[in-house]
Amino acid sequence: MKEKVVLAYSGGLDTTAIIPWLKENFDYEVICVCIDCGQEEELNGLEERAKYCGAEKLYILDVTDEFAEDYIVPCVQAHAVYENKYLLGTSMARPLIAKKLVEIARKEGASAICHGATGKGNDQIRFELGIKAFAPDLKIIAAWRSDKWTLDSRESEIEYCRQHGIELPFKADSSYSRDRNLWHISHEGLELEEPENEPNFEHLLVLGVTPEKAPDEGEYVTMTFEHGVPKSVNGKEMKVADIIRTLNKLGGKHGIGIIDIVENRVVGMKSRGVYETPGGTILYEAHQQLEELILDRETYALKADLGNRFAQLVYEGKWFTPLREALQAFIESTQKDVTGEVKFKLYKGNIIKAGTKSPNSLYDERIASFTTGDLYNHHDAEGFINLFGLATKVRAMKKMDKGEKLL
Repeated sequence: MKEKVVLAYSGGLDTTAIIPWLKENFDYEVICVCIDCGQEEELNGLEERAKYCGAEKLYILDVTDEFAEDYIVPCVQAHAVYENKYLLGTSMARPLIAKKLVEIARKEGASAICHGATGKGNDQIRFELGIKAFAPDLKIIAAWRSDKWTLDSRESEIEYCRQHGIELPFKADSSYSRDRNLWHISHEGLELEEPENEPNFEHLLVLGVTPEKAPDEGEYVTMTFEHGVPKSVNGKEMKVADIIRTLNKLGGKHGIGIIDIVENRVVGMKSRGVYETPGGTILYEAHQQLEELILDRETYALKADLGNRFAQLVYEGKWFTPLREALQAFIESTQKDVTGEVKFKLYKGNIIKAGTKSPNSLYDERIASFTTGDLYNHHDAEGFINLFGLATKVRAMKKMDKGEKLL
């Protein structure tokens, strides 16, 4: 019997061309696995295409709820943002995909797992670290890094398939390189490869519109959270995946969550892309709006630092590590009181705060109000400032004693 290889299959040109390539160069029986993280219509016709190109079978695994609850929610709670802009849409999905690839490989008795990530990108790292975490014994085939892979362009991949009797509905230069899931869609290639070019938003956007084309009237939205987990939108309770779908529609309608960034990849190069994350942008903002009412100053500051570290780990594919687990344990401990209601208005790319309330709020009007009250004595601030500024005062006095100018 032939050995089996599990191929991470998206249905795009790269992974479609890899099917005959694996059979020709390794004589494997190819088992395609598509992990449904919310790609929606991108999954149409995949089984027919995979088998037409020579795959023995195709698994399509719907992991959307697991993705939302076990991967997206921790990132939201951490407020994990890579390099101040990127909401980790691709990064947070890859470890789950790798885990599911291993599960199917074990089920099928496969000896190898293959992916179509390029040797320049981050995904090769994310996939392979995830596979190593659960199956260190399995062979990993990275087609684009193989000496047997001689296809260096979309044109050559299309021609390779044609030579193997496979006619495909792909064009060499008709589209961006995209990655889509429940959380976002990314766009790379075409005019975006030159940072000086403005994105062609008319051609590019999938999930929404630009702020210029958004409605002239704003729209109010109310959300609730329990222990840091989103529970409802506009009074309707939903599971997390459906909340994200709902927010995607609202955000897309109002031009929310479109970013154009040049990011630093793990392998050392810079890359430019446009990301649409309408629902995710809203969810991050709503969660943070609630947290700022509830968390104390020291916890809020430390959580911000660790959230950046959490984002870096996720970006680098280090989800299945003790450090990620430890950081998440801390973050989850901060969420026990993050319960309440958030209201905001969506208007032409903006999320405008419209009120927040929580039974666990640390805001107290009796203390915070400009009106003098019994709980706060203004004169107490004098002694505090004297002590808080003592080191500054002593340093200045020493300089004066030495005749140094202070101004």
